[in-house]
Amino acid sequence: MPNTASSARQWVEEVARLTRPDRVHWCDGSREEYDALVAQLVRDGGLIPINDGQFEDCYLHRSDPSDVARVENLTFICTADREDAGPNNNWMAPDEAHRLLDGLFQDCMRGRVMYVIPYCMGPINSPYARCGIEVTDSAYVAVNMYLMTRMGAKALERIEREGTFVKGMHSIGELDPERRYIMH
Repeated sequence: MPNTASSARQWVEEVARLTRPDRVHWCDGSREEYDALVAQLVRDGGLIPINDGQFEDCYLHRSDPSDVARVENLTFICTADREDAGPNNNWMAPDEAHRLLDGLFQDCMRGRVMYVIPYCMGPINSPYARCGIEVTDSAYVAVNMYLMTRMGAKALERIEREGTFVKGMHSIGELDPERRYIMH
């Protein structure tokens, strides 16, 4: 089934049924939304303003020391053929990866907001840019997607126009280093 705008909505609804967030927020990519998320993170202690007088809009974020971007032994390339993963990568069959991640994501956003982030990597009108939808329960991730991508309405419009998108799921989870998978 092709990834159309309706399949994008269906996919987000499926993720919400699996993860059970208290609320779903579709990010619009506006500066107002960014400022509100930053203010929320400052209030909650997730961001600490750095020397307001000299460095406007600069913040310190302290992450858990065990929360690293890459955990090599738990990072997998999920393809039908093991050879497609390459010689130096861990491989997992897609069906096995889905079963594993469905179990880990079950109810993982209960009590949290699920941010739905339509984004574009590259200029919106570039034929080389790729669009996706990231779902996360981390306001910090949503803020960083604002800084790193072109997110919001224009990205969603391109997704609807082209009918394809990259699906990305992220959760704060529980920070158990033995259950922190990265699947491609």
